[in-house]
Amino acid sequence: MEKSTQQFINKKIEGLASMVAKGFEHTTKDISEVKTHLDGIDKRLDGIDTRLDRIENLLIRAHENRIERLEDKVRVLETALGR
Repeated sequence: MEKSTQQFINKKIEGLASMVAKGFEHTTKDISEVKTHLDGIDKRLDGIDTRLDRIENLLIRAHENRIERLEDKVRVLETALGR
């Protein structure tokens, strides 16, 4: 192969290698931004989980109280009926 042809090919390969390297730089930056965004989402989801846990506990306690009151009323009725 001629020297000028080989130089042309080498120059094109170097240009391509440079473009690929720049592409990876952008990809790395993009991935870093996505990770940062996902970290923020994780924090928000943790906050939502905490709030849902509190709501769940309040509802469970409220239902437990209602059930206990109903059981007490049933006990009074059973006593009145002699059961």
